[in-house]
Formats: sequence, structure tokens, C-alpha cells
Amino acid sequence: MSVFLSDLVFWSTGNAFWAEASFWLLGFALLMSAAAALAGFADFLGNSRVRSINAAWHHMVGNVVAVVLALASFILRLSAGAAEGALPWGLALSTIVVLLLLYTGWKGGTLVYEHRVGVHPEEGEDVNSRPELSR
Repeated sequence: MSVFLSDLVFWSTGNAFWAEASFWLLGFALLMSAAAALAGFADFLGNSRVRSINAAWHHMVGNVVAVVLALASFILRLSAGAAEGALPWGLALSTIVVLLLLYTGWKGGTLVYEHRVGVHPEEGEDVNSRPELSR
């Protein structure tokens, strides 16, 4: 989201500071996404119940696509320069990434609040008595 916002500020002001900010924010976001991906893939690949939930597939595939697009944006900005890579393609890519992350965040919420993925069962709760928990 911060890359998208700084891209918008660069687009509206033309101040190269914001293009540089987008470049560095994007690099940091890619590092953090690598760490998140390790945890996400461990959950996804290590639990057959999680893999059987449709929202988990949407969450995972959407996040992978978002990271690939962010990486493409980073490479574009690295090769062309922060300001030159920001418009129009950097802004277009950051817009798509934000939309994807909003969607995958919603699907992640579905995993937690509807399917209780990653949630410790409450005391006395029988996960086998609730179909959404035993999938």
C-alpha cells in the first residue's frame, strides 16, 4: 500500500523523492514477502485440511501473483531508474498489487474467521462436530 501511495504522490507532484521512496519501499516489501511466504507455504503444504479449503488456494495464488508483479515492478525501476520506472508501469503494477492484496487479505480473514485456520480451539470445542473446522 505504501508503494502505491508514494507512486500516487510522485504522479501528482513530480517530486523524484517519492519515486525513490517507492523503490526502497518496494525492496523492503519484497524482503518481508519472502519471510511471509515461508510461513504461508509451511502452513499450506503441511496441512491437508488447509489445502482442501478453496479460500486457501485463492489466498496463496493471489499472494504469489502479487509478489511476482511486485518483483517485476522492482526490476523495472532498478533497470530504468526509480522515476522513469514509476510512470506509467510502476504505478499500474502497484495498483494491481494493492487490489490483489486487498482480495487475498479478505481471503486470509475468511481462513481465520470462518475456517478457524491458525486458531486454537476453544476449551471444550470439538472440531469434529463443526464441518467447517474438520475439512
